[in-house]
Amino acid sequence: MKLGSKFKTFSILFLFFIFSNTSFSEQKITTMPLINLDKIKPSFEDTEEKTENLSKTNTNNLKNKNSLNKPPKFPHATFIGLDKITAKSKKIVVNIDEPKKFGPLEIKVLKCGKVKVNNKFDDVAYLQVKDLTKNEDEKVFIFNGWTFSSDPNLTPFDHAIYDLQLVSCFNV
Repeated sequence: MKLGSKFKTFSILFLFFIFSNTSFSEQKITTMPLINLDKIKPSFEDTEEKTENLSKTNTNNLKNKNSLNKPPKFPHATFIGLDKITAKSKKIVVNIDEPKKFGPLEIKVLKCGKVKVNNKFDDVAYLQVKDLTKNEDEKVFIFNGWTFSSDPNLTPFDHAIYDLQLVSCFNV
């Protein structure tokens, strides 16, 4: 056999495989409907927004509204709560030794303070978080430990829907 006949045989087989594979495939594209994010309701109740709307309609409550924006005088910790489903965040003020609800979570700050690390002050808080959706006789903490405002990854709060990050401590 000559070199030319091998090349012709190889090229015929090559073209046969190319055209035979494309003839059996289907040219079909499937699509999925898009989710309208505006129709998704938050998974937690926003009671503060309701109170702000009521105070706007009543001019007598303007003084009360201004007093709500001022930080409380008692010791408390400020967190940012994130709903991962709706991507909405909310400022949460939790008094020391008083539980506060954020969605189905119950947050309780036992200690809060400032620590000096590398000539910088950092806010730290010891908090306990319970998930109230679980119907168990004995409620187990989903988080029980210290958290830091400068680096929340040191002791991460791990929940499927919600995320908490310490912002600061006041009057401690």
